[in-house]
Amino acid sequence: MTDTNEAPLRSPCVSICALDENNVCLGCYRTGQEITDWGSMTNDQRREVMQLVGERERAAMNFFSVGASAE
Repeated sequence: MTDTNEAPLRSPCVSICALDENNVCLGCYRTGQEITDWGSMTNDQRREVMQLVGERERAAMNFFSVGASAE
């Protein structure tokens, strides 16, 4: 059950606003639509987005670490 008195979850924005070719922000890993909708989302919807953000961030870190040499 969601607490209606719960404070709104804060935006993950880090003021690095640039969308990649997949429409995902390079700063916060939200899609353009998620960024647009954030202000009208419930906390439950925001939690779902934050879960996706974490998955996208981990995927990006794995992408950048592939091929890195351990010297």
